[in-house]
Amino acid sequence: MPRVPPLWKGCGGCSDPPGSNPILCPPAWTHGDPRKVIHPTDSRGQFCGQQGTPNEKKPFLFYFDIVKCASPLVLLEFQCPTTQICVSKCPDRYLTYLTAHGVPGELGYYRNFCVPTFDPRKGPIEVLKDRECPAMLIPSTPLARRCFPAIQAKKGVIMVGNETTYDDGRGHRRNVTELLEGAKKANVVLETRQLAMKIFEDYTVSWYWIIIGLVIAMVASLIFIVLLRFLAGIMVWVMIVMVILVLGYGIFHCYMEYAKLKGEAGSDVSLADLGFQTDLRVYLHLRQTWLAFLIILCVVELVIVLLLIFLRKRILIAIALIKEASRAVGHVMSSLLFPLCTFFLLCLCIAYWASTAVFLSTSNEAVYKVFNESACPFSGQTCRPETFNTSNVTKLCPDAQCLFAFYGGETAYHKYLIVLQFFNVFMFFWLANFVIALGQVTLAGAFASYYWAFKKPDDMPAFPLFSAFGRALRYHTGSLAFGALVLAIVQVIRVTLEYLDHRLKAAENKFAKFLLSCLKCCFWCLEKFIKFLNRNAYIMIAIYGTNFCTSARNAFFLLMRNIIRVAVLDKVTDFLFFLGKLLIVGSVGILAFFFFTQRIKLVQDTAPPLNYYWVPILTVIVGSYLIAHGFFSVYGMCVDTLFLCFCEDLERNDGSPERPYYMSPELSEILLKGHLEPSKSADSQG
Repeated sequence: MPRVPPLWKGCGGCSDPPGSNPILCPPAWTHGDPRKVIHPTDSRGQFCGQQGTPNEKKPFLFYFDIVKCASPLVLLEFQCPTTQICVSKCPDRYLTYLTAHGVPGELGYYRNFCVPTFDPRKGPIEVLKDRECPAMLIPSTPLARRCFPAIQAKKGVIMVGNETTYDDGRGHRRNVTELLEGAKKANVVLETRQLAMKIFEDYTVSWYWIIIGLVIAMVASLIFIVLLRFLAGIMVWVMIVMVILVLGYGIFHCYMEYAKLKGEAGSDVSLADLGFQTDLRVYLHLRQTWLAFLIILCVVELVIVLLLIFLRKRILIAIALIKEASRAVGHVMSSLLFPLCTFFLLCLCIAYWASTAVFLSTSNEAVYKVFNESACPFSGQTCRPETFNTSNVTKLCPDAQCLFAFYGGETAYHKYLIVLQFFNVFMFFWLANFVIALGQVTLAGAFASYYWAFKKPDDMPAFPLFSAFGRALRYHTGSLAFGALVLAIVQVIRVTLEYLDHRLKAAENKFAKFLLSCLKCCFWCLEKFIKFLNRNAYIMIAIYGTNFCTSARNAFFLLMRNIIRVAVLDKVTDFLFFLGKLLIVGSVGILAFFFFTQRIKLVQDTAPPLNYYWVPILTVIVGSYLIAHGFFSVYGMCVDTLFLCFCEDLERNDGSPERPYYMSPELSEILLKGHLEPSKSADSQG
C-alpha cells in the first residue's frame, strides 16, 4: 500500500490547546458613551436632542456669538470661547436683545435662545453681562446639528438675510464677513462634512444600482467558475484574450478622448496647476488626464503580453493543474459558498473593532476650561462650573467663563486610552487573521481529502468541507491563533511605521526618512513572506495535524526542495487567476462607468443624478474585486493544496505498484513530463 498522511485518521493529534484564542478587553464597554459622537454638546456638557433629558426636544446647538469662533483657541481646544446652548430650532430672523426686551412678543421668542436660568426681570445690561442671552440673533440654518449663519453670495457679495451688515446688539454695525470667518472656524471640518454629505446623498440615490452592479459581478464570477469546472483549458485562453481585448478597448477609448479634447479651451491645463478637486469630472476635461490613462494602460498591456509570450509553455502546465483543481472543486461544490462564511465572520470582527473603538474614544469625562476675551492668567486652565462663580478667577478676570472644552480625564484609565486603542487595533488584526486562517485550513482540509483519496471520489468523506471545518475547530484553533498572532504583530508594526511616516512628513531629517522608508520596505516584504508561509503551514496542518511551527518548517523545506515547480506552477496559476479577476472587475467597471455617466442611450434616463459619479463607480469596482477574489480564492487555495500534496506525494511514494502515486493520471502526465506511466497513478490502481 502507498504511504498516506494521517489525514484519514481524523487528525494526527491535537495541535494546540484551544485556550490560546485571542481575548478582548472590556473597559471600553463600561466607560464609553457613543452619544458623544451622535449628539452635539452644550457649554455644560449636556447632549442636545438626547431622549429622556430636558434637551430631548432641542436637537440643535446654538452659539451666542459665533464671531468669537474665529479665535485661535478654536484650533487649539476645538471649542468656541462663547456660550453654547441647545435649542429646538435655529433663529430665522434678525433681532437684538435691546430691541426685544421692551416687546413681550419678541421677548418670548428671544427666550428660546437664552440659558434656562434667564431672569427677564433683570435689566438688559445685566443680562448681557451675565451672558444669560445672546446680544443678537442672526438668521441661521442647521448643519451637522449646529446653527450656522445663513450666509449666501449674490453677485459676488456675501449676505445674510439680504443684508451685508448687522447690529451686534451693543450699538455697533458689523460686516457679514466676520460671521463668515467665525462660521468657518466654528467647524474646522465644515468642507469635509459637506463632501461627506454629498457622498452620502450619492449613495442614497444609487445604492440599488450599486447592488445590481455587485450582483452582476457575483453572477459573472459564478458563471466563470462553473465554466472553469467543465472547460478549464478553453476558459483560461478565453480569459487571456478577453483581458487583452478589454485593455485594448481602454487604450482606444483613452486615445479617442485625448484626440477629441484637442483645441478645446482649458483642456491643456496641467494636473499640477489644477490641484486637487473633489469633483473628479473636472479632470476628465483635461488632455493630460487621458494621456496618463493611455500610458498606464499601454504599459499594463505590454507587460501582460510579454509575460504571456515568455510563459506560454508554463501556462499549458498551469492549465493542467487548474483542470485538476476544477475536478476537486466539482466534488466539493459547497466550497464555492464557503467564502460567504469567512466574509460574515470578518464583518463581525470589523463591527466589534469599530464599536469598541467608538466606546474607547467616548469614554472620557467632560473637561471645563476658562475662556475669556481679555488677558487673563487663568486662561486655558481647567475649572469646575459648580464653584467657578465663587472662585478668585471671576474676581481677577470679570469676563472669564467656565465652559465645556472637550472630553478627557486625568485618571490612569484616561491616560492610557491611546494604549487601549492601539491594543484594539492589534486585536482586530489578530481576529481578522484568525478568521482568514480558519477559512484557509478548512478549504485545505477539504481539498486534501480529495487528493489523498485512493479511489476518487469513493474514498472521500461524505461531507469533506464540514469534516475539515470540524477538525479545524476541534484540534487546530491554537495553531491558527498562533499563526495569526505572528502576522498581526508584523501588521501592527507596519501601521506604526506608517503613522510615524505621516508625522515626519514635515520634518527635514533626511536620514530619519531614509531609515523609515527602509524599515517600511523590510516589514512589507516580511509580511508577504509570513502570509505565504502561513498559507502553506495551514495546508500542512490540515493534512498532518501537527502544530504551527512544525507545519511551517515542513512546508518551507518542502517548497524549497521543489522551488522550480513553485516558480513554474504555483505562481503562473496565481497570474492566471489575477487575469480572471481583472477581466471581471474591468468588465463590470466599464459597464458602471458608461451607466453612471449616462453614456448608454437605452438607459440614459434611468441613471440617477449624482454629485460625484465616481462614488458608485469606485464602490462597484472595489466590491466586484472583493467578490471575484472570494470566488477565485477557493480555486487558489485548491491549487496550492493540490500542489503541496503533489510535492508530498512525490516524496512519500515512487510510482511503483506497491507505492503508487495518489495524483490523477492527467496530472502525473503533465507534471512529471510523461516519465511515469498512467498505470502507476492512484486512479489507475482502482
